Amino acid sequence: MDVVQVSSAPRTVEEIYKDYSGRRAAIVRALTTDVDEFYTLCDPEKENLCLYGHPGGMWEVTLPAEEVPPELPEPALGINFARDGMNRKDWLSLVAVHSDSWLLSVAFFFGARFNGNERKRLFSMINELPTVFEVVTDRKPAKDKSGVDSGSKSRHSTKRSSDGQSKNNSKTVDEGYGEDDDEHSETLCGICGSNYSSNEFWIACDVCERWFHGKCVKITPAKAENIKQYKCPSCSSKRGRQ
Repeated sequence: MDVVQVSSAPRTVEEIYKDYSGRRAAIVRALTTDVDEFYTLCDPEKENLCLYGHPGGMWEVTLPAEEVPPELPEPALGINFARDGMNRKDWLSLVAVHSDSWLLSVAFFFGARFNGNERKRLFSMINELPTVFEVVTDRKPAKDKSGVDSGSKSRHSTKRSSDGQSKNNSKTVDEGYGEDDDEHSETLCGICGSNYSSNEFWIACDVCERWFHGKCVKITPAKAENIKQYKCPSCSSKRGRQ
């Protein structure tokens, strides 16, 4: 298992936030887009397993670090043991809560030497992102951004063909809407948590109404043209379990 060495650990608020965002995106992917693979890897017959999110966006289910004490705070131990004794949705929610706790512990481990203002700024940046639990359970973040999102969705709920006819399609934002940077300034990707940028393709889920990078949910602009109603990975897996 790859371990971040102390010598190369992030030191500034921005570096720690980037590290947090990468680890968070990896865990969100494990519990949504890659949830079936994650579920299979968490075999209750195996030893104590942990879910790690790495800064580069990769996730890993493996045994805990052997170093005592470990170089970084460790995630929840033995997440695999409860898998078959709980409802799948409840188990994933439990893993999500433990993952949120781990992500914060790693971030504040790196920032332990910060002063009060720096810690406050770090937490404020982290708090702008939905928690893993909120993403996995489809809960809305505590901060209400409905004003921004509703305006964006109403404006982009249809795409126009060359003859001016509207096409009822999934809500998308692509390179053609560069003038809407300010309107989307607080829109966050439901997978990686990064802010909207006009030079990237985005698509909105028609069920939970969250926005996503096309690359994060593996949807291209061409593929989106043929989707009448788009469901994000979380909503798709939720419907599949009902």
